[in-house]
Amino acid sequence: MTAERDHYLFAYFTSQNEADGEQVRFARSRGTSPLFWEPIAGGSPVLRSTVGTGGVRDPFLIRAAGLTGERASFYLIATDLRVHGNDTEAFWREQQRVGSRSIVAWESADLVSWSPPRLIEVAPPEAGNAWAPEAVFDRRTMSYFVFWASTLYRPGSDRREAEHNRMLCATTVDFRLFAPAQTWLDPGRSVIDATVVGSGDDYYRFVKDERTADSSTPAARYITLEKSSELRSTSWTPVADGLGAPSLVHGEGPIAVRSDADDRWYLFIDEFGLRRYVPFESAEIDSANWTVCPDFEMPPGASHGSILAITRDEWERLGRVRTAA
Repeated sequence: MTAERDHYLFAYFTSQNEADGEQVRFARSRGTSPLFWEPIAGGSPVLRSTVGTGGVRDPFLIRAAGLTGERASFYLIATDLRVHGNDTEAFWREQQRVGSRSIVAWESADLVSWSPPRLIEVAPPEAGNAWAPEAVFDRRTMSYFVFWASTLYRPGSDRREAEHNRMLCATTVDFRLFAPAQTWLDPGRSVIDATVVGSGDDYYRFVKDERTADSSTPAARYITLEKSSELRSTSWTPVADGLGAPSLVHGEGPIAVRSDADDRWYLFIDEFGLRRYVPFESAEIDSANWTVCPDFEMPPGASHGSILAITRDEWERLGRVRTAA
C-alpha cells in the first residue's frame, strides 16, 4: 500500500540582495497544512550551485516516475542565474539577450543526500535565456515534459531588437539528455513562470502574463489560468486572468497545491519585491475567484520555488538535512 503524501516540502531561494540568497533552501510543512512552514537547516542553503553562473533561482522539485533503469527518486531543477551585485535594469536585459541557456539539476534517492549539481543546456542557440524550468511526467509518452521561459532571436541577429519571453518545452527520461526544444506558449507578449498541475482529465496551467510590452494593462504582471486535456497542446482554453489582483501589487512564480486534508486548492503567488509568497484558496481549481488565506506563515524571504507532496516518513527524514558545504 502506498503511503499517503499528506505532508509537504517547499524548495525556494531568497534574495539577490544576499550573497547566498540565490541558492536552494528547504522548508517542511508544520504537519499536513501547506500554509505553515518550518525552515530546514535554520533557513540556510541546503544545495549550492558550483556550475554555470554559480547561482540558482526558481528551484523546482519533482518525484521520479520510476522508469526502467531510473536511479533517482527525486529531481530538482533550477534557473542558472546569479544576480547578486548586479540588480540593474541593464543587467536583466543582458541576461535575457545573452544569458545562460542551461538549467542546473540535482537528483536524490531520499531528499536528504543529493548528487553534485550538473549544468544542462536546454534552450536552442537562438535563445537568450532559460528561466524557471518546471516538469510534469507525461504518462502518454512515459517521459518528463520540461518547460521554461526563453527569449528567441533571429539567427545571425545582433540581438538588439526587442524580444519577449515565451514558454519552450522539451522531453527527457533522465534529466540528462533532452530532445530539441520547441515553442509551447507564445501569445506574442512575454509570459514566464508557468506551472502545471493535473486534476481529473485535464491539465491546468498557471503563468505570469505581462499582457503588453510595457505591462500597462490591468491584468499585466498577474497570473493567467488555462486548461487543456492534452499536456503538449499549443492551444489551451482560457479559464481566468488577473489572478492575484487586486490583493497583490503584482505577482509571479505561481505554485498550485491540492490539500485533501482541507479539501481545498491553494495557489501561492510571489509578490516579488514586496511581501513575497501570499497564498490564495479555492474549492475548485478551475475558478476565477481565489481568496487570500486569512492565516499563514511562509518561510522568511521565500522567493519563486515549488512545493512537493511527501509522506510522513519523508517529512521526518528531512529533519536530518544539514546546511550545504
